[in-house]
Amino acid sequence: MDTLIVDNPLSLKSIKYSKIVPVLALAPHPDDFDAIGVTMRFFHKRGFPLNLLVATSGASGVEDSFCSLPTRQAKGRLREQEQKDSCQFFGLPDSDLTFLRLEEDEEGHPEDNRTNNEILQELFMKIRPAMVFLPNWKDTNLGHQRIYAMFRHVAVESGFPLVAFLNRDPKTLRMRCDVFLEYGQETAEWKGKLLRFHKSQHQRNLNLRNHGIDERILQIDRQNADLCSLGEAYAEVFELEFFGASELGDIF
Repeated sequence: MDTLIVDNPLSLKSIKYSKIVPVLALAPHPDDFDAIGVTMRFFHKRGFPLNLLVATSGASGVEDSFCSLPTRQAKGRLREQEQKDSCQFFGLPDSDLTFLRLEEDEEGHPEDNRTNNEILQELFMKIRPAMVFLPNWKDTNLGHQRIYAMFRHVAVESGFPLVAFLNRDPKTLRMRCDVFLEYGQETAEWKGKLLRFHKSQHQRNLNLRNHGIDERILQIDRQNADLCSLGEAYAEVFELEFFGASELGDIF
């Protein structure tokens, strides 16, 4: 069964953006932002206000051998620094990056509880995003599932129109391709460099899969472009979900 359902998707480059609206990248873990870095750069370069919220430190994803002091706190600090480094390379100011440090369960997944929902809701209402980017919930990653559940609750309660862009991840089980952003080799090299700032995850992928985090994500983007029959070699793809709106024209 194909994981990507393609039926006449729309290119992000073809949309007429009649107004600039706030954009929120809601990353369950450090590096989820970088997995859609080309799309983030597309909107950032066009002057869209971009905020990145990183829900958890992702400490459980760091191998003990990679950290001289393999405690949860040290691993969390390491991953946050990796995200800061990648954002500096990207060009995102420190003021637009926030680590939520949500409460986690024993396995390092964010808890879908009252405290975490209140933290997310407070920042959500402050930013008031019209576009929210986050991993698709139809995914084997429990962190992705829980952050989506919390986001959906906040989006419904917010009362203002917005659209969620749910991106395809290596662990996505099945999704629609509603919109895409295709790109070529030069941009792929830039994205690979962005991803490699997450050194702990790069090494972990090398140890587990014999290729780095850059190749793991770029391989998905090559599959996306192939399945969508695009002219370029790579593409980031998204399934849309509307809240208080019915189409992109209601947002832009």
